[in-house]
Amino acid sequence: MPTFAAVDIGSNSVRLKIARLTRGRLRPVHEDREVTRLGEGAFRSGFLTPESMAETVKVLRRFHRAAQQLVADSVRVVATSALRDARNSQAFLEWVRSATGWKVEIISGVEEARLIHLGLVSSPRVDASPTLMIDLGGGSCELTVSSRGHIRETFSLPLGAVRLTDEFLRHDPPRKGESERLRGFVAREVDRVAARIVAAKVKNVIATSGTAAALAAAASHLRKNGRQARALVSRVEMTRIAKRLTRLPVAERRKIEGIGPRRAEIIAAGAMVYHELLDRCHLKGFRYSPLGLRDGLLAQMAAEYDRSTRSGKQIESERWESIAHAVAHYHVDMKHALDVRDSAMLLFSALRPVHNLPPEFREWLAAAAMLYEVGDYVNRNGRHRHAYYIISNSEILGYSPRQRRLIAAIARYLGKSRPTTEDGAMKALDPADRAGVQKAILLLRLARALNLGRSRAVQKVRVRFHAAGIRLTLLPRRRMGVDLELWAIEKDCAYFREVFGRELSTAVA
Repeated sequence: MPTFAAVDIGSNSVRLKIARLTRGRLRPVHEDREVTRLGEGAFRSGFLTPESMAETVKVLRRFHRAAQQLVADSVRVVATSALRDARNSQAFLEWVRSATGWKVEIISGVEEARLIHLGLVSSPRVDASPTLMIDLGGGSCELTVSSRGHIRETFSLPLGAVRLTDEFLRHDPPRKGESERLRGFVAREVDRVAARIVAAKVKNVIATSGTAAALAAAASHLRKNGRQARALVSRVEMTRIAKRLTRLPVAERRKIEGIGPRRAEIIAAGAMVYHELLDRCHLKGFRYSPLGLRDGLLAQMAAEYDRSTRSGKQIESERWESIAHAVAHYHVDMKHALDVRDSAMLLFSALRPVHNLPPEFREWLAAAAMLYEVGDYVNRNGRHRHAYYIISNSEILGYSPRQRRLIAAIARYLGKSRPTTEDGAMKALDPADRAGVQKAILLLRLARALNLGRSRAVQKVRVRFHAAGIRLTLLPRRRMGVDLELWAIEKDCAYFREVFGRELSTAVA
């Protein structure tokens, strides 16, 4: 039973969740959370304070001990908005690495939204109706439109409760002018996406994170009709709650059941965001879910361990949809991309005794085969460099930054240049990945060569091992020649010998 630990370093709080994978399902065994307010002041000054960093590292040491005691097989630590914005993020990352040995990933807003979505849809409670998922944290607000378990749109808005409180609410209680400026800013940001959310015809709204939990609890406490157990926080209730919270001092907010002492300091800004979202997007209300980013991280780790899990199938679907979207967006010939991918998969399987690549490289090679022509969208001159930049920097859902760099590097060297240790694309890789990428590059070059004429002239390829090396025998389609494909393969025979230490020869059946 593998055990996974997920750590979410947010702008307001730090959270830990540890779970065991049992019979294809994750079973939580430990949870911990503490408000450290890492983002406090960072959104105005651009710097994390020494005090907030020290407090966060102290909590992470506690999390580290828990992960060790429960013998976590894998730990993934991610950071969100505050670390994305702060200019001294690197100092914090090094401090965490020194204190715990953990390498922190700073994830984008889109990746944050994807992981939250994964955490929610991994639960059978989410139905197939168009659903808006809201995660309002300390530094940003992630919005995801989902339908039938698939992401349709994602948005990341700078509407975190800590960020907005620091920027706009300087007095206790907030002055009228401060509240008006806050509302104006929130309205402007929400209006950027409101029309697209309305067009999605959302039926359900699910809200995650501490602000949503506090607002749901406050709504239940403030109801006077006796229906405290009702799950939905309606738009009318949210309007009333937002008005009340922005007029109360912190001491009075703390008295409202469900709002903790630290949450009371930032809840007014969070309430304003929910009010504007529900109002401007014409939504009936929201219901709170305790699932969130940590659950998405755990689902991702479980899927990477066992692809047969529910989350494994979800990630596979997300990756394919994201690649297909990129192919369409960058005007890549889908038919040709699929042909090259099929050839790459054939070569990966047939040449396994030669390359000995880990199984996961099959997927990275397939993705590179689909995307290697995206650079043509920018300019055909330098297209391979452009392809590397686009793939490594685009939000291809379901792939980590490391995986995108791997895919981009495999797609990079399909022209005259060969990868060297001094190239930026190779230096950006983990040292342990470089040899595998070299081999995958050559497999993709051969797959492209087999489809160079774009006419499907090669009907079949046979791979035969013999004493002198390896022979590729091409079976042409009737009345079609394969001279162009043979020429392209033969150009890489010397490169094949260099990488694999074997002779490569060709023949026509």
